[in-house]
Formats: sequence, structure tokens, C-alpha cells
Amino acid sequence: MARTARSSRINMKSTSGKVLASVALLGVAASVAGLGTYGSFTSTTSASETVTAGSVKIELGATGTAANRLTVPAVGVIPGDTIQRAATLSNTGNQNFGGVTLSTTAAAPASKLTTDGINGLQVAVDACSVPWTEAGTAPAYTYTCAGTITSVLPTRPIIGTDVVLSNLASITNPNSSKADNLRITATLPTAADNTFQGLTSTVDFAFTATQRAATSR
Repeated sequence: MARTARSSRINMKSTSGKVLASVALLGVAASVAGLGTYGSFTSTTSASETVTAGSVKIELGATGTAANRLTVPAVGVIPGDTIQRAATLSNTGNQNFGGVTLSTTAAAPASKLTTDGINGLQVAVDACSVPWTEAGTAPAYTYTCAGTITSVLPTRPIIGTDVVLSNLASITNPNSSKADNLRITATLPTAADNTFQGLTSTVDFAFTATQRAATSR
């Protein structure tokens, strides 16, 4: 019985050795066969292209100068009065604009000066082909044009969102080659009644330029 046990152990080792040897031989054969797959001709060529994004940038003149009087407050306004302020609008990017819009918002607290679309403040925007001639002293400025006046925004309620501006020269003149000399005129209609007395509103003006139409570059 003891010899039978030893014979059994020898057979198990022998079988295991055959299996391992077979696996090893197969592995070598696979490696040799794989070497043949890299034997082919190749050719490579290359090129590089630089892409630079354009810039869309719109700017107002320096605050407090004749190129931007929008921050100068108006006081003692009565029905029929007009408030004129000049502002220079420039395209300082390197692309034409697709369009320019004006959004005006009233800072809190609101008053009938800005919430009443009929009897409250009305606004119009004109452009002069040359810089406006400024007269008067702050805050009672007036402006005359020695060139040609063009309507940019017809009279409408002073509060509005993304209101399209027309006839702007800066749309197709990038890099400040030509600016728009604007005159913003706000008017309190004669129909404003006693309920408007003593009211105060602050109006923020935001000019937004959009990119030109996409094209092949």
C-alpha cells in the first residue's frame, strides 16, 4: 500500500509537467507569429495651422468727459424739459459688429419717471458725423451738430431691453477707425401731472455689441 501511494504522486507531477510545457510552447509560437505583423512600408507627412480668435469689444468714451456725459445727473426737471447727454461709442475689437443694442434699467426704488411708459421719461438717440459741439455747463448741456445728424433710436419710453440701434458707423469700422458720436436726449412729456413732482430715478445705460455673421476664414 505504501508503494501504491508513491506511484500515484509521481504520475500527478508528470502530468502537470506536460501541461505546463505545452502552454509554454504555445506561448513561444504566438510570439514568433506576431513578429510578422510589423513588416510593412510607411510614409508620413505633416503640416500645422495657427488659429487666432477675433475679439468683439465695444466701449464708451472716458466717463465725465465730453465723450461720455451719461453719468452727469439732471435736477429740477419739469414737464416739457429735455436732458441731453453726449457719448462716444467705439468698436475697439478687431471684428465688425453684427449689431448693437441698448438696454436701459432703472435702479431701485422705481418711480413713475421710469415705470410710466406714456407720461414718464422718453428717450431718443441721434448720431453726428463729427463730434457734437457742446454748450452750457453741467448739468444743463446742449449739443449741436456741424455735420450730418442721423437717427439711431427714435423716441420711445426710456426703459427697454435689447433695443436695436440703427445707422451706427462703428459696426463696420473695427479698431476705432471711426466712432459713433451719440447724443442721448431724455424728455419728460408735458402730459406728466402733479404725481411726478419730486420723483427721482436713476437709469443705467448698457450698450451690447454682437459678433458679425460667421463666414469662411
